[in-house]
Amino acid sequence: MRVIQLTGINALSVSELPDPQPIRGEVLVRIKAAALNHRDVWIKLGQYAGITYPARPGSDGAGVVESVGAGVDAQWVGREVVINPSFGWGDDERAQGEHFTILGLPRAGTLAELIAVPVSQLTEKPSHLSWAEAAALPLAGLTAYRAVFSRAQLRRGEKILISGIGSGVALFALQCAVAQGTEVFVTSSSDEKISRAISLGAKGGFNYTHPGWAKTAVHAGHHFDVIVDSAGGDGFEALVDLAAPGARIVFFGATRGNPPVLPMRKIFWRQISLLGTTMGSAADWKAMVDFVGAHWITPVVSDVFTFEQAVEAFALMEQGGQFGKIVLTP
Repeated sequence: MRVIQLTGINALSVSELPDPQPIRGEVLVRIKAAALNHRDVWIKLGQYAGITYPARPGSDGAGVVESVGAGVDAQWVGREVVINPSFGWGDDERAQGEHFTILGLPRAGTLAELIAVPVSQLTEKPSHLSWAEAAALPLAGLTAYRAVFSRAQLRRGEKILISGIGSGVALFALQCAVAQGTEVFVTSSSDEKISRAISLGAKGGFNYTHPGWAKTAVHAGHHFDVIVDSAGGDGFEALVDLAAPGARIVFFGATRGNPPVLPMRKIFWRQISLLGTTMGSAADWKAMVDFVGAHWITPVVSDVFTFEQAVEAFALMEQGGQFGKIVLTP
C-alpha cells in the first residue's frame, strides 16, 4: 500500500509498505479520503513530543471496511465509515485519562491507502457527506463540538465570537453555533475570510490586524456570551474585554503562546469563566455525529490533493492559506 510518511524532520515522501493486518477487535479500512490538521504540520516540523521515525501522521480519515479481525462481526465489511481519532479517553467526561492518544502519533495515521483500527473507533459515514467532507469531519468536528457545547454550554439566543476563522475547527464551531440558533461573529486577519464566514451564517466579523479593533467592537455594543479561541498570545486580553458578564471563554490551542497579561480583575469582577478543552470523549463523538446528521451540516473543504501532492498540501497548511479543511485522496 502507498503511505505518506516522515523519515525525519520535514522529510515527507510517498512510500510503499506492506498492507496492515487487523488483530482481534480491529478492522481494516480502505481510506477514500484523509484530511490534515495543524497537528500534522507540527509533527512534520518535529515540534511534537514522542516522535519516532519513520512516522505516519493523519488523524482524519473516512473509507470502506475491507476486512475484519477476530471477534468483529463480518457485517462490518463493506460499510462506509468515519474514524474517531480520539483513542482511550477514559471514563471521566470532565477530562481525558492517562491512556489518551490521538490517531496519527504514536499510532500510525490515516495518510495511507489502508489502516487497521479498533472497530469501536468507527461510525457509519453520514449519508449526506461526500468522502472529502466525511474526512474533514473527525478531529475538527469533535474538538469544536466539545468546545462549544460540552464545555461552553452554548445556548440558543446567545452571542458567540469565534477567533481565527478559516481553520477547520473554527469553521465547524461557526456551523454548530449557527445551527444552534445563536448570533455568531468571527475574527480573522483576512477580510475575504470574514466575508466567506458571513456567507455561512455569521452576522459579522472583525479584522484583528486593524489597530483598536476590540475597542471599536465594544463601542459598537458588542459583548459575547461565549468566545472560542485557539491562539492565546497578546490578543487574549482583547477577548476578555469583549466578554459579557458571566461569559465563557473556551480555548483549545495556544498558537501565539501564553498571554503576556492575564487581566485577573476584569475576569473575576465580570464573573468570566476560562475553559480549557482538547478533542473529546466517545460521548462527545456520538453527540457530534448525531448533531451533524440532524442539521445536515457539511464540513467546509478548502482544497483536495492527491497523495503525490502531499508536499503542496502541507505547504498550504503551513502558510495558513486554507479556508476549511485540506483533504488528501489516495
